[in-house]
Amino acid sequence: MQSSFEQPVILHHGAVDGVTGSCHEYQLAPGYAVLIDCGLFQGDEQGNGSKANLAINFPLNHIQALIVTHVHIDHVGRIPYLLAAGFTGPIFCSEASAHLLPLVLEDALKVGVTRDEQLIHGFLRTIAHQIVPCKFNAWLELPPFNGTNAHFRLQKAGHILGSAYVEIKHLLNAKPFITVFSGDLGAPYSPLLPAPKPPYAADIVVIESTYGDKLHENRRSRIKRLEQVLLHSLQDNGTVLFPAFSIGRTQELLYELETLIHRLRNKKIHQHLRWQELTVIVDSPLAAKFNVAYQQLAACWDNEAKKRLLQGRHPLSFAQLHTIDSHSQHLAAVNLLASTRKPAIVIAASGMCEGGRVVNYLKAMLGDPVHQVVFVGYQARGTLGAAIQQYGPQQGYVTIDGQRIDIKAEVLTLSGYSAHADQQGLVNFIKGMRRRPKQVRIVHGDLPAKQALQAALVKYANQVVIA
Repeated sequence: MQSSFEQPVILHHGAVDGVTGSCHEYQLAPGYAVLIDCGLFQGDEQGNGSKANLAINFPLNHIQALIVTHVHIDHVGRIPYLLAAGFTGPIFCSEASAHLLPLVLEDALKVGVTRDEQLIHGFLRTIAHQIVPCKFNAWLELPPFNGTNAHFRLQKAGHILGSAYVEIKHLLNAKPFITVFSGDLGAPYSPLLPAPKPPYAADIVVIESTYGDKLHENRRSRIKRLEQVLLHSLQDNGTVLFPAFSIGRTQELLYELETLIHRLRNKKIHQHLRWQELTVIVDSPLAAKFNVAYQQLAACWDNEAKKRLLQGRHPLSFAQLHTIDSHSQHLAAVNLLASTRKPAIVIAASGMCEGGRVVNYLKAMLGDPVHQVVFVGYQARGTLGAAIQQYGPQQGYVTIDGQRIDIKAEVLTLSGYSAHADQQGLVNFIKGMRRRPKQVRIVHGDLPAKQALQAALVKYANQVVIA
């Protein structure tokens, strides 16, 4: 039995009024829908939900499956609430994402829900039965329902390890119909991962627009800027603090830092410090777990990264790299670096400074001009990271845990390090299709970014709308 819809119905339960809370419902026939992602909102972004009210507020009885594009918290963070609301269907994701998803959700539960190990392990046992690992580039059947048959395929998105965009194929008015959900698309020439390739064709494309109004630097320029930032920042020693997401951005940063240290070994940062003497600290138990997982999944790396392994280099486990696990070690590191001003690079979560260990570093270091805070990722509206990014360059202040902290540390932004495609990358994704899509729906971006991308895409699709 084919669909009686004239067009599929797409409902957006998040990532409409900003860049977080991704959750899209695709109704391809009466009584039959699938979800693509189910993520947390961050900062002031509330979409059709609320950070304070995480309960699923839409019907689930007709939703047959969840497809996960990748495991960032703003795409998967509400999965525990989805299961609590009664969802028992399959959770399809790439093989690498299937490996990483339990780590992300275990951490999310510990941070935001409960520290009860028994409850957490019970949840992880439940979700293990629902996760279905999927190979890339293979058409797979979605659960059949009332004679409706549909298939989906995951293609590499190049955003983080295991990230995918989704193609859904079914019949509409007795003709094949394909809808693509981009998830988050990666920037070309990102470390570790191959760049995404456009789909052959689609009738509808739902595309992200995080950097729909920006153009990134090329990788060579970006690495040079990172080198210049570190040379500048470490002249008076102190800590260079990178707030970064535990998965994706942390590994890319480590890869680039290993590149610099290897290329510039024996050269001086300043009179008393050589590149190979530089201490690099990852202060995040979750990021440390992901570093191990990334190494276990090295078969998913791009050719350049694999070649480094064959040369005996270890881009995620090099000699200068130290990881901090326990909370007591974390507090000791914060106190040591803040009091002694020893030169170091610290990568700590969360990437938008909304919680996690980076907050303790910020409380200890924002008031001291010897330190630097370097942002390498998007800062959503209403987050502490966005406030620091806005007020830091004007020597303003922020409030952390009820305490006013004057920003004397230098605040820098390396936007070219985003793991998201820029406007040109997003345009190329649509432009590279062999057949013009009938409609492109723009989500996952602030309004100026959406409008700029809409203007850039009008010549490559029959209709371009902002969701």
